[in-house]
Amino acid sequence: MQWIIFMLLLFISSMEMLTQNRWKKQASAGLLENCTGCVLCSEDNGCITCHHRLFLLIWRDGIRQYGMCVHTCPPGYFGVRGLEVNRCTKCRSPSCESCFSRDFCMKCKDKFYLYKGQCFRQCPPGTAAQPGTRECQETCEPGPWSEWSACTHESRTCGCKWGVETRVREVPEAAREEGTACPALLETRRCRMKKHCPGGKRCAT
Repeated sequence: MQWIIFMLLLFISSMEMLTQNRWKKQASAGLLENCTGCVLCSEDNGCITCHHRLFLLIWRDGIRQYGMCVHTCPPGYFGVRGLEVNRCTKCRSPSCESCFSRDFCMKCKDKFYLYKGQCFRQCPPGTAAQPGTRECQETCEPGPWSEWSACTHESRTCGCKWGVETRVREVPEAAREEGTACPALLETRRCRMKKHCPGGKRCAT
């Protein structure tokens, strides 16, 4: 009877050791997986410091904080290299997909348009949405039309044939420098030349 009890206790003890060893291996594997690229790693919080070329990405899950070493920062973050650690810093705007700095966006998420480093659901006044690039482009607002020019034909302002008269409008210097697409700045129309040239035939009235 004692022999049976002894064997039973030995079996239970062996099973407990096997279970503990299996749990330690799983924990160790999970820790190594979470600590890829780390110089210093915590079992609870993941990476604390990374190898020189990697970025430390920190994210939160409730009240807990986890670290991971990555080659490139994910969408919504930008990389900042420092003397001691390179970090992935989150873009300030939640509508920004990638940013150059915390407050300057380079690409917006879907349904948003980029304009001067900011993301907008609708482009600001004076700009037009470009669906292909998802950017807001400055619109060209020309000045008023000039008066129609004198009617000319072959550079002459006299004769009895049909001629052409033109009018123009100016573009502000700022719009010209930004290279925005402008509407027509020159218009022409046919006109009847009724002024006869000296020494020529009189025009019919």
